[in-house]
Amino acid sequence: MSSLDRPKFWPKTTQLYPFSNMSERRNLRTGSGSVWNVVKFQDGVKQDGGYRATADTECRCRKCEGSNSPSNVWWEFQVHTATHVVFDDVDVNIEYDWCELNCVTCDKTLGNKLMEMYNHFYNVRRKVWKKYFASRSQHKLTFIVSHPHGCSKQVSVGQWKDRLEVDERSKFTYTTCTCPGSSGAQVHCLGYDDWNWSDLVHSGSFKSGLNCSGVGFV
Repeated sequence: MSSLDRPKFWPKTTQLYPFSNMSERRNLRTGSGSVWNVVKFQDGVKQDGGYRATADTECRCRKCEGSNSPSNVWWEFQVHTATHVVFDDVDVNIEYDWCELNCVTCDKTLGNKLMEMYNHFYNVRRKVWKKYFASRSQHKLTFIVSHPHGCSKQVSVGQWKDRLEVDERSKFTYTTCTCPGSSGAQVHCLGYDDWNWSDLVHSGSFKSGLNCSGVGFV
């Protein structure tokens, strides 16, 4: 069921907010997201990964919270997605349509795999940013990696059309194809993706047929 606090319209518009008419119905909804900043901890000490610190000395995943012997090794990471995908009434930014989920796991197979994949992504992303930065306003290449309809991962490629300034941040429109379930996927506008950080996620579409991102830094 949708949160009862989910707004009926997007802020300052008459456009219906996603799933606002489903607050009393149980419907399967799907979305996409991206993993960021994977960090490994042991006994509360960072072993590998980003710059985040912790005051914990043991894993606080759901399994460990109910255990008499919680793991002393765990991984923390964030998932970036669109607010309207996971809306509740806690710390949401409806207008930017972006949110960050803090996650934890002590599954060694999953933790090591996430760490390896994120490090590879980080290194490749930096190279791509350097290659396309100077020509970013010429080719306007944009791609999205998402899970349309909750199915297997798909990559769609197009071009961005407009860069709109919102509170010293940016919102992009683009021709890159999406489907229901693509909301929350990271939008890669090559050359505008800062090699260290970007929080553009797919938000929806306009009546013109162009798709649009949420508001974020690039």
